Amino acid sequence: MSWNTRDAMSLKEEFISLALRPGANRRELCRRFGISPQTGYKWLRRFETLGQAGLLEQSRRPLNSPRQCKPDLEADVIALRKQHPKWGGRKISHKLAVSVAPSTITNILHRHDLILPHDSAASQPWHRFEHEAPNDLWQMDFKGFFQTNQGACYPLTMLDDHSRFNLTIQACPHQRGVLVQEHMTEVFRQYGLPAQINTDNGAPWGSPSSPGQLTPLTIWLVRLGIKVTWSRPRHPQTNGKNERFHRSLKAEVLSGRSFKNLIEAQHAFDQWRDIYNHHRPHEALNYLVPMDRYQASPRSYPQLLGEFEYAPGDVLAKVNDRRIRFKNEYFRIAKALSGHVVAVRQSVQREDLFDVYFCGHWLRTIDFSNRQKER
Repeated sequence: MSWNTRDAMSLKEEFISLALRPGANRRELCRRFGISPQTGYKWLRRFETLGQAGLLEQSRRPLNSPRQCKPDLEADVIALRKQHPKWGGRKISHKLAVSVAPSTITNILHRHDLILPHDSAASQPWHRFEHEAPNDLWQMDFKGFFQTNQGACYPLTMLDDHSRFNLTIQACPHQRGVLVQEHMTEVFRQYGLPAQINTDNGAPWGSPSSPGQLTPLTIWLVRLGIKVTWSRPRHPQTNGKNERFHRSLKAEVLSGRSFKNLIEAQHAFDQWRDIYNHHRPHEALNYLVPMDRYQASPRSYPQLLGEFEYAPGDVLAKVNDRRIRFKNEYFRIAKALSGHVVAVRQSVQREDLFDVYFCGHWLRTIDFSNRQKER
């Protein structure tokens, strides 16, 4: 696993947060985090007794105090803003937990020239649908690319829709499916499997010329029992939470910075991921942090991927040369499914309609009322 690039304190905090969730399977979490049950329970005991100090010897200056005077408060506001240059008055007000209006903090930032006009213009609210529970839907995408001194970096990101919890930010040298699958496997082993993953129509999970077509990567996801969906072509807002996450990543990590190589970029990603998940108040979450709402999935990543069992009434057909043969005719199927077995079953709508499935994923409908042989 590549989690060794991350700060040990961040991993401990995630483990503690997930282990303290009601109904959490602590031994399963220990396995996912690669620690022994003895170590996991030791961390929990130390945390219950000493809090954060039990996990790491670290001086933690209080963010506020009843005895603080206004100049001290102003200094704290300025210090927090300089530490997180893209946080506004509402986030800082909530983070400091003081009875000062966000507008007052915003005025402090303006007085010290810490808010520029384009920052105010960019901070417009986003309104989105939210899934009811963690792991109902994950959003996944690459955040474009940028150049390091030693080559291109393609940040791969995955976000839980309900909690906005970032599951990974990986500095990748390319966008090929084999590497993406490796990183996704690490995420699945640590956090379990989601019910659904939504992506755009680009490689390696889609085909811009044939939206919704399976690729080797999405075939693997379907076999894991994950529902795969794609954004509407030229409508990135379908993956809106991940797009908004990319905006924050650009503003708080990438803008105005350069990196020697992927290792240095990954270190910056890991540091900011810890801030984003554990410390950065999120307005859409009523100023909770994503970890406050996230819980690991009860569906564990399987060690072996078994064969899918179709229903007894299904007609099975093997994909050869991008086609299947059904009722003495040939019908096109995605190239990536060559060699796989699909099922054809009669539609509930009409007797002359037949739906084609790969595992539980609908591929297409065959309409015998409009017979056109496909070659």
